[in-house]
Amino acid sequence: MERSEVVYVVSDSVGETAEVVVKAVASQFNGRQVEIRRNSYVEDAGDIEEVISVARQDHSIIAYTIVVPSLKEYLDRRASQEGILAIDLLNPLMDAFAKKFNKTPKHQPGMMRMLDDEYFRRIEAIEFAVKYDDGRDPRGIAKADIVLIGVSRTSKTPLSMYLAHQRFKVANVPLVPEVPPPVELFEKPRSNCIGLIISPDKLNAIRKERLKALGLKSQANYASFDRILNELDYAEKIMKRVGCPVINVSNKAVEETASLILDIFKSRRESC
Repeated sequence: MERSEVVYVVSDSVGETAEVVVKAVASQFNGRQVEIRRNSYVEDAGDIEEVISVARQDHSIIAYTIVVPSLKEYLDRRASQEGILAIDLLNPLMDAFAKKFNKTPKHQPGMMRMLDDEYFRRIEAIEFAVKYDDGRDPRGIAKADIVLIGVSRTSKTPLSMYLAHQRFKVANVPLVPEVPPPVELFEKPRSNCIGLIISPDKLNAIRKERLKALGLKSQANYASFDRILNELDYAEKIMKRVGCPVINVSNKAVEETASLILDIFKSRRESC
């Protein structure tokens, strides 16, 4: 039976990238077994000496992804002195990027994992915004970073999605006179809630366009001035009861309103 060859994977981060590359290469040699031993988060010369020692004893290859220049240089020098084959899986491509883009790399370990974490937080926030859009499930109010409240057509959904892309979990609750707000809304800290208001004229125009897009008559109660005034009055009372800050979205783009919301939360964090 053919013995396994040992490859030491060394990284100043987790080492997942190096391990994947080694496995991909090993798969091209079907007749040879390869045992991968990962050494993650190497921080100093002592960590590298430990790897050098065992790799020398096992007559092994070292495959590494080290972005800290001093550690890389030390590993290269010690591997050469001990006659160990050490393969740099990252820096040749990083050097090519630096030349092509005329920029200096950060040389900071763990950057890919940081990017991955940000990506997954964004996806989680987007899924949250979809799930708890338009008051579908009041349980989302307690879990949300931000709760938006307002009458129909005050940009609650677009704002929820925009803020989700900034990695905030947002729930939004429509305020309708005939439907009592969920009790969860009044249990939420007011510092996490934002009220959205709009001028009657602007709302009337938006709702008429909405009805037209749906193929309905613009004279429907949904777009009538009396109905709109009734809804806005009701919404104002709820917002006062919640005690949340209120933003007038009448002449604001979604991005502008989102920026105001983020400013409110930033100033609160700083004051705390």
